[in-house]
Amino acid sequence: LDYLQEEIEETYFDKYQERLAELDKSWDALHRCLTDGYLKTKPEHYPGSYVILGGEELYGEEDYIMVLKTPAEVNEIAKFAGSVTEEYIKEKYYQIPVEDYGFELNEDDCGYTWEWFNASKEFWKKAASENRYVLFSVDQ
Repeated sequence: LDYLQEEIEETYFDKYQERLAELDKSWDALHRCLTDGYLKTKPEHYPGSYVILGGEELYGEEDYIMVLKTPAEVNEIAKFAGSVTEEYIKEKYYQIPVEDYGFELNEDDCGYTWEWFNASKEFWKKAASENRYVLFSVDQ
């Protein structure tokens, strides 16, 4: 975790912005939209479940999450992400169980989730074309 925060993040945020995709706080709702509404990763939701939380968990304590996706997984995610529409996100967003999500479902949050995801599509496409690994990280 220290190496990620002090070396990887500082280096990439300073020198390699084109190799980053930020999701802000949308990652939670987004994962739920791309799966079954919960923060779980099930094989039947692949590759949607791998956009956020799927992959090899490198760190998963209460304070932080780090998950590594292989180039093969990144390729599948890129194909999947390219096919996801705003209508799909909207439909899935309103199926999120409110009691598990902990927030009110509303148009602003739904739009926010879509905007951040839509902005990440080019990142996935580029990462796949360069046969790269992708590390998802978030502090909770």
